[in-house]
Amino acid sequence: MKQLLTPDVTQQIKEVLKMMENPIQVILFTKPDCDTCQPTLQLLEEVSILNDKITFVERSLTDDKAEADAYGVSYAPTFVILDQNGNFKNFRFNGIPAGHEINSLITALIDSSSTKPFFDEKTLKRLEKVDKDINIKVFVTLSCPHCPGAVSNAFRLAMTNPNITADAFEAQTFNELSMKYNVSSVPKIIINDQYEFLGNQPIDAFLAEIEKVK
Repeated sequence: MKQLLTPDVTQQIKEVLKMMENPIQVILFTKPDCDTCQPTLQLLEEVSILNDKITFVERSLTDDKAEADAYGVSYAPTFVILDQNGNFKNFRFNGIPAGHEINSLITALIDSSSTKPFFDEKTLKRLEKVDKDINIKVFVTLSCPHCPGAVSNAFRLAMTNPNITADAFEAQTFNELSMKYNVSSVPKIIINDQYEFLGNQPIDAFLAEIEKVK
């Protein structure tokens, strides 16, 4: 089978993944009637073998439904990450993390292996006050250079506060969802299906919308 990653890109990713601190597990949920599941499986396999801190497993969305439900996984392909203690990192990437979204994948791997805070003291104090259940959806396309920044911000918020979950959706794979949420530009960020904004905005913009939730 032809490699999805070129030798140059493979080497670049291998170098960047040296920033990983602790072991993690990547779990990919797939299903039979899924055009992008096989390439997503291959891509994650190619990336996972580049660092021995990454353990990669495939699960069935239907046969392993209890496990999928435990991580809030409803779609395929979707991957989640567990830290070295087996804790779910509170985010899901729905779709194939190819194109520019390879950056979202690599950042998620490194961030999930880290124990360091992602934000400054002021931001952390604001985040501590978020005590309601928050879900952040980020719609992306593989050709969007600004989308990985928005995905990483959403994922880092979810990794920092247990009340927050984050979902990245590759808009083309999940076209029906994209239509439901009127996605015409990306990245499009939606908070609790109530508040939305566009673009790779700073963390303050995310928090401003999150703090509107009553």
